[in-house]
Amino acid sequence: MAGRSNLGKALAQGLATLTPSQADLVRAIIQQFQLPHEFSRKEDSDFVTPAVLDMLGDALRIHHAFNRQALSKDRFEFALERSLNRAGIQAELVENRTNRGHDITIKGIPVSLKTQADASIRVASLHISKFMELGKGPWELPLLRDMFLKHMVSYERIFQFRCLLPGPTSHFYELVEIPMKLLLEGADAQLVIQTRSRQTPQPGYGNVYDADGRLKYALYFDGGTERKLQIKAIRKDLCVVHATWRFESTPFEQSIPS
Repeated sequence: MAGRSNLGKALAQGLATLTPSQADLVRAIIQQFQLPHEFSRKEDSDFVTPAVLDMLGDALRIHHAFNRQALSKDRFEFALERSLNRAGIQAELVENRTNRGHDITIKGIPVSLKTQADASIRVASLHISKFMELGKGPWELPLLRDMFLKHMVSYERIFQFRCLLPGPTSHFYELVEIPMKLLLEGADAQLVIQTRSRQTPQPGYGNVYDADGRLKYALYFDGGTERKLQIKAIRKDLCVVHATWRFESTPFEQSIPS
């Protein structure tokens, strides 16, 4: 109780020194934390501990106190790194932000981080719009598939942070792990070139099916000027949802007292 009392006194003293505009910002954050929220995690998640869940959730709530757009990839990465380290889990983002391999090292494990927040997002499937660049080499699907498999050697786990409900006042995020074992099944993908496409080079698909003939996901080798690999229609039922965050927010301009 003494610690809480001392914290209260320190906050009161700090608030007394703020300008009116600074005080408005603090009020907006306090109001945000008083709105309904529901955070949940996979009980045996080795990635999202209860502390990481709460700290990431609070970072999201603060973000949406002042922003209408979904949390961007770089801001998510910084928030994740900070949350993990504060929770006692060693984490370090790579120094080169354009690194072609992993994005962050967590407890010595290289991890790739992806985000999705487009308007056409689907609850039951994941889409990675730019998994990797394919460069200017020969455009042959078997070679491009092998580039994909070689690329994955540079990390051990891959997660996608998804904004399923962007607001403006209700928000829903989730963190999903795409199993490496699932992606490595791309070695046996059925390769099909899109011969009717007017793109140069012509795009192609590498489709991965389950034993019943249902599509698990599709590698899309995007030709034309992009020359990148997309991964489409990844079934979420084959992935692992580590955490979800649902919460309400009030736009900053509405939280300012009149």
